[in-house]
Amino acid sequence: QVQLVESGGGLVQAGGSLRLSCAVSGSIISINRMSWYRQAPGFQRELVATINSGGSTNYKDSVKGRFTISRDNAKNEVTLQMNSLKPEDTNVYYCNADLALDSRSPQIFTRWWGQGTQVTVSS
Repeated sequence: QVQLVESGGGLVQAGGSLRLSCAVSGSIISINRMSWYRQAPGFQRELVATINSGGSTNYKDSVKGRFTISRDNAKNEVTLQMNSLKPEDTNVYYCNADLALDSRSPQIFTRWWGQGTQVTVSS
């Protein structure tokens, strides 16, 4: 059973920091892209940051310089370090990962999502 489990959300004052983690468990052949998304009620889910298997990263413009995505391939984990948080960063944050699950088709990846973790930034 494949699972993505997020942790690290919570309540923080503006200017503070939080670190989100996402652990991938289960029978996995390999992991390609890993990403963090966020979604506020009534809005579409939006991409915050992504990191590929080689370590290249991309960020949403509004979080550049404040958020850092990283991954630990040995632990199958992705983290999002969020600094200088703003009230507009308040959202439910979701991790996802493109996973190869079948050794007979190691180049086929499917996207899996975590359950989400709430981040609330007070002004």
